[in-house]
Amino acid sequence: MSFPITLTNPKVLLIGAGKIGFKRATSLQKNGIVFEVISSNFDENFHKLDVKKTIKNFEISDARDYNIVVDSTGSKKVLDLLLEEKQKRFLLINVSADQKYCDFFFSSILYYGKLKIAVTSGGSSPSVIKVVKQKISEIIPEKIETLCEESSQDRLNGIINKEKTELKTKRLFNPIYLIGCGLGDVELLSIKAYKIIQNLDVVFYDNLISKEILEIIPKSTEKIFVGKSKNNHSLVQGEINNLLLKYAKSGKKIARLKSGDPYIFGRGYEEYEFLTSHDFSVEVISGISSAIAGPSLANIPLTHRGVSNSFSVVSAHLKDGAINLYWMDLLKREKHTTVVLMGLSCAKYIEAEAKNQNIDMNYKVAIVGSASRTNQVVIKTTIANLHEKSRGVSSPAILIFGDVTQLKGLSI
Repeated sequence: MSFPITLTNPKVLLIGAGKIGFKRATSLQKNGIVFEVISSNFDENFHKLDVKKTIKNFEISDARDYNIVVDSTGSKKVLDLLLEEKQKRFLLINVSADQKYCDFFFSSILYYGKLKIAVTSGGSSPSVIKVVKQKISEIIPEKIETLCEESSQDRLNGIINKEKTELKTKRLFNPIYLIGCGLGDVELLSIKAYKIIQNLDVVFYDNLISKEILEIIPKSTEKIFVGKSKNNHSLVQGEINNLLLKYAKSGKKIARLKSGDPYIFGRGYEEYEFLTSHDFSVEVISGISSAIAGPSLANIPLTHRGVSNSFSVVSAHLKDGAINLYWMDLLKREKHTTVVLMGLSCAKYIEAEAKNQNIDMNYKVAIVGSASRTNQVVIKTTIANLHEKSRGVSSPAILIFGDVTQLKGLSI
């Protein structure tokens, strides 16, 4: 029989200071257990440990003040002395050389701040322990340490809410995912994003998620469209938030698929704030933004020595569909590249504002539509012809302003 216990201020004697003794000493010290080491010689690693060390051959009188003894010597003489002493008084021993004499076993510990998870095979198989520890570490949420610390502080302040703490813990093990799906090419999806997508109950997606991404979602996964295309929203953001919350409360594994990166003009943080305010754990999986990868896929470097030494990323749309033209003074900067997201439908307004601000109408621009997809298109032009050239290009598309668009090798 074995059972987990936590000893308060235990006093332990460790006999033997070889390599096995060092492992035992390390485990004891990690758990804050006070112990003394007695050995005729010490492994060189013991100098790292701040413990009381006595260099001598073990005698049974050395164990007089201890009820817990760890024997790592492998010596039959030492074992016989301990077994004889056990006949006289209460004494718990651990014998590394022969588990049948052990009253207790050392556990392999996983540490998450104040949370400690012990794994033991009763001395039968370190290999089994290794695999089990790895599997446990894969499912323990990263934020569990923070939750334990918060709960500890609450207790110190006299605040104990068992139900709320249990709910928070359960939700940590079943987070809501905001997954960045990049530009639409499955091969550009992160491995982490792909693995999570394969193990969901429900996904929420919009019109910017490519057919290729949707095809890798298992057939058993429920797919809910929450399309948000310009001037044709099937759901407003508040409705999407409430829908996510509704399904999250059901206990299902859910994810919101976002084009590009959730936190780059993707309104991802709005969803994060809303869900975390309802005590749900949210994990954000980064994706490749079209602002970075789009130009690369069109063979346009955002920076190039002597041509552009900086770049900006802006959105042509503000809240409630308002058009954003406040960024256009960036076009007056020397050796600078400006990437405009969601600007395709604003081409005529950009062109007009450029005239209004006396910006050179021959300023170089590239339009990259459906980057990474089979229907990718790259058009190079100038501000003067931006509106005309943008006709017929399908969303999603980005606009790139700057001399880098004219470098040799541009794919057209």
